[in-house]
Amino acid sequence: MIDPGGFLTSLSQALSALALYGPEHPAARRAIESAYNRLQLLQSGGRTQFTFLEGEVLFGDEVLHELEGWEWGPRLAAAGIERLETSGEVEPDHFERFLEIVAARLGVAHTGTAEIRQMGASSIRFGLVELHDRPRASGAGSVPASDAPMPIATMAYSLGIERQAVEWMHREIGTGAALPLVEADAVIRSLSLAMHAEQAMVLPLVQLKEFDQYTTSHSMNVAVLTMALSEQLELGAGAVRAFGTAGLMHDLGKVKIPRDILEKPGPLTPAERAVVQEHPAEGARILLSGADNFDLAASVAYEHHLMIDGGGYPCRHYPRGAHYASRLVHVCDVYDALRTRRPYRDAWESDRALAYIESRAGSEFDPSIARAFITMMQRWDQRVVAAAD
Repeated sequence: MIDPGGFLTSLSQALSALALYGPEHPAARRAIESAYNRLQLLQSGGRTQFTFLEGEVLFGDEVLHELEGWEWGPRLAAAGIERLETSGEVEPDHFERFLEIVAARLGVAHTGTAEIRQMGASSIRFGLVELHDRPRASGAGSVPASDAPMPIATMAYSLGIERQAVEWMHREIGTGAALPLVEADAVIRSLSLAMHAEQAMVLPLVQLKEFDQYTTSHSMNVAVLTMALSEQLELGAGAVRAFGTAGLMHDLGKVKIPRDILEKPGPLTPAERAVVQEHPAEGARILLSGADNFDLAASVAYEHHLMIDGGGYPCRHYPRGAHYASRLVHVCDVYDALRTRRPYRDAWESDRALAYIESRAGSEFDPSIARAFITMMQRWDQRVVAAAD
């Protein structure tokens, strides 16, 4: 029986036994043997891959709901083990070496660091989730995840990999593929890392190079601005990350809009505008068709064009307020759209865009959110970095 949750539970028990008793104690030996046996059963189903995200664990692309809130997930991720995978049968000695290294990284090893054996060649691999460990296209240069290294990355304000990841996500979703939870989370963590580089807050916004990159660049910028605004409003780390993910996904419905309408250089006809105004509902529909993890993102996708006075779209049969995250994303969405050059108008300067937001506070925008956004942008205007590919 394939039981990924059972294996992880036995893995945590083995690590606990190592911490309590040391590797030679009978209780530790039994726990290690039990974990190894469960791994062998798991491998009978083929290649295994676990990903440890904040508050949840994935087996392949499936969320292990029974391990929601599993305490060892964040501990493993903090120790640099966000992904654990096997590509073939794992030898018992390799599994023990893996446990030794994990215990050392967690600071619970009885063995001194100098005595920890190196992994060497092994079919068990672990490390940080990298954006380039998924194929970006079907053509030359695509690297399967099993062949890609998992090093620790540095940002240096170059978000080319992140842009490629978002473009790939949009292509995959456009073809009806599963929602890429792991890639979305990896992009958000990379953007957050860039924001907090050098112990100072930076807003690394992506410049538009080609108009057909607008949706990608805009999605990344809205995610960055939303996370920055969430921090400005002193929201918790979990909310900052969740709101950032919602910002990244807010325009997902545009994958359903024909390119000749989406990239039209002139004004839209009423019929074309009606097609464009379907993208909030389309985005929510896509997100709701996937894992439960995208419920907030689905709400934001549906509501990010709603105004505080009840205007905007989609048309609601029963008036109701938008989610707080939707109101944050709405301000960030409008600001970045105004600051971006479009085929039918030049980009607005920051002061002009902020003046527009201020003038619409109380009608289009939540007043308190608008004030916080303006204060943030005026404070951080000199810290905005144009990220390179």
